[in-house]
Amino acid sequence: MLSEIESHPVDRKARVQLKPVGYLKRSAAERVCDFDEVILGFNGDLAAEEAARCLQCPEPQPCMLNCPAGNDIPAALWHISQSEFIAAAQVFAATSPLPEVCGRVCPNLCQEGCVLSQRWGAVSIGKLEAFVADEARLADGLMIAVPIEKTGHRVAVVGSGPAGITVAEDMIKLGHEVTVFEAWPEPGGVLIYGIPNFKLDKSIVMYKIQDLLDAGVKFVTNTRVGEDITVDELLGQYDAVFLGTGAGVQAAMNIPGEDLPGIFKSTDFLVRANVPQDILPEEQQTIPDVGQKVAVIGGGDTAVDCARTAIRLGAEEVHIVYRRTEAEMPGNAGERKICLEEGVQIDYLQAPVEYYPGENGRVHSMKIVKMELGEPDKSGRRRPIPIEGSEFIREVDTVVLAVGYWPDPLLGEKTEGLETHKWGLIKVDESNGATSKDGVFAAGDNVHGPDLVITAIASAHRAAESIQKYLEGQVYLDE
Repeated sequence: MLSEIESHPVDRKARVQLKPVGYLKRSAAERVCDFDEVILGFNGDLAAEEAARCLQCPEPQPCMLNCPAGNDIPAALWHISQSEFIAAAQVFAATSPLPEVCGRVCPNLCQEGCVLSQRWGAVSIGKLEAFVADEARLADGLMIAVPIEKTGHRVAVVGSGPAGITVAEDMIKLGHEVTVFEAWPEPGGVLIYGIPNFKLDKSIVMYKIQDLLDAGVKFVTNTRVGEDITVDELLGQYDAVFLGTGAGVQAAMNIPGEDLPGIFKSTDFLVRANVPQDILPEEQQTIPDVGQKVAVIGGGDTAVDCARTAIRLGAEEVHIVYRRTEAEMPGNAGERKICLEEGVQIDYLQAPVEYYPGENGRVHSMKIVKMELGEPDKSGRRRPIPIEGSEFIREVDTVVLAVGYWPDPLLGEKTEGLETHKWGLIKVDESNGATSKDGVFAAGDNVHGPDLVITAIASAHRAAESIQKYLEGQVYLDE
């Protein structure tokens, strides 16, 4: 691509003066009335104009250095500036199987590296990626090419979230037989059962699943590996196994009253509100009645998702309760801004210590203690310290706990020889995704804890490369 760029030199002095082209977004008053996607993004003319701001920096391009998957962003933006949208989408798809997803939900690490951040603002790489992926989808420009001759090797993929999808696609492209096992009723993992519709319409993910089906990938749903079938049993049927089960076990605070009716854990709350009932387990097919006052406990992207969901369910007053300040808050600052636009309030330096029931037994109020920040803890963030005598009572109709996630410990408990640590995280060789058990590989959130879609994709690609070497009998360890 460098030669193509060099043959079309850009005037960087002129481009650096160009201001960002605004993308389209639904108004807060309109979008809180439904669960449709909030960001409308670009049309063709706006996309080409925004991409033309790219300076086409000489190597090493900082946007590419910031992208965990190594997307060739300058090449993609060059194609977009020429209105070559399908070609641009294919550039993104060469290194990421989910450009339509990453463009919507990733915090755009690539944009943080854009040198234009210091001027008028970075190029809107994520929104452009989503736009061209959607255009390519309409034109069947993202089909998965598979070889006619098959290798005869069989690979089992456990989990159908970003990591599982990545390995499944990489393996099917190499001619292997691939079967994906998923615990939920439908494939998609966290992309279907974790991310709300207003950020990622479920049809986007379902199109991708259909691509994999068309390419020959098989899906087995309603199957929890470690319970319904073991890893050792899979190794008896397949030549290699990849574990991409994510981090879906929700943490608890273990404070009095936490088990009261009306107190939800985040995933349960989100799936009940955001996922069609016909693809939910029977016990989760009831939409939460949130009442008027909702408190969401936590400070990450999931807390923001839950708060925005509560607004759409009709809550009149929604508070995110976070024990630190905004400076320490994890998650996407852009998403928090959208959340505030929709009427959510964020209460910093506060934490619940007890929940109380009303006459009907449902949660009615909670005791909150105010906090101050002390010295940094192991995370590098300043440690919150309760202020003695600062407790107060707040009435609530619903509480949602969004205080963290861990991997399913069942895999480690039920798989002899599979080493885990820190409440279930799978130990791997970081260079290749190999676990302590021969023929078993892992990547994504079940290895590193909750992280980004793009980081799961990047680590899954490395694991897929090692699986291929393993199947070929090569040494896959890092030399």
